[in-house]
Amino acid sequence: MIRALPPRVRIVEVGPRDGLQNEATPIPTPEKIAFIDALSAAGLPEIEATSFVAPGRIPQLTDAEEVMRGITRRPGCHYTVLVPNEKGLERALAVEVSRIAVFTAASESFNRKNIRASIAESIERYRPVVRGAQAAGLSLRGYVSTAFACPYEGPIAPTAVREVVARLRDLGVEEISLGDTVGVAVPSEVDRLLDALEGTLPLADTALHLHDTRGTALSNVMRGLERGVAIFDASAGGLGGCPYAPGAGGNLATEDLLYLLERLGIETGVDLDRVRHAGDRLESLLGHALPSKVRAAGGALRPQGPIDA
Repeated sequence: MIRALPPRVRIVEVGPRDGLQNEATPIPTPEKIAFIDALSAAGLPEIEATSFVAPGRIPQLTDAEEVMRGITRRPGCHYTVLVPNEKGLERALAVEVSRIAVFTAASESFNRKNIRASIAESIERYRPVVRGAQAAGLSLRGYVSTAFACPYEGPIAPTAVREVVARLRDLGVEEISLGDTVGVAVPSEVDRLLDALEGTLPLADTALHLHDTRGTALSNVMRGLERGVAIFDASAGGLGGCPYAPGAGGNLATEDLLYLLERLGIETGVDLDRVRHAGDRLESLLGHALPSKVRAAGGALRPQGPIDA
């Protein structure tokens, strides 16, 4: 059912973790810290700062502790970290974090490639993580990758996603981010998935994590907005991809999402130009252009707010 568009949207910035993890060029720790600080200064309410996976598993993120100790924390900004197990939680709790994220998939094949566990095994692995995070007073976010399709299994049935979401919710995970990991979804598939999740996942706890591999991310955002979704993940500059999903392109660019929301008159509290400038130094370090369309177009001709007829 199409609803009135939400008056305000919360953007979860995933560039420092999900964006950088797929980049082969090592980014020095001070540059990561500066990137996160620039993003928080832009007014982003939540930044996924890093991941406490086993050292060497994702080489770009082996400096998780140093990053978390080095950032300047802006009041009102949540700094979320990804943790795979109890050891990761222990490392995360040793530094100041705002929120814990866990991750699984709706595809058995992808889950085994990504985290070397079945879906059931991953859920059990997170049980002590959830208990530990709750004991520390931290909220929990859960990622469900391949919520639309898997590079190994093809299309994923919405009922399979619903089952995984229900298990995460039973575990105590409050917010669920539904990932179009390989960027294949179109608006009708967003409809089908949201229909399947009614009664299992409230809209207030539903986020969409969209990749723009085939240029459909903003169309899917629009359908999500029409359905009442008000939480979207995005990556500054469109950084990203997935090392375990062949053919996956970058994440939805934060700048492109902000442009759409601004023109629709939807509040975010985020400064688009500051987000765009946050990627300037990073782009030079990576040695390639970031794929954001708004970034490429520049800001000189950007109208402010919606245009009346």
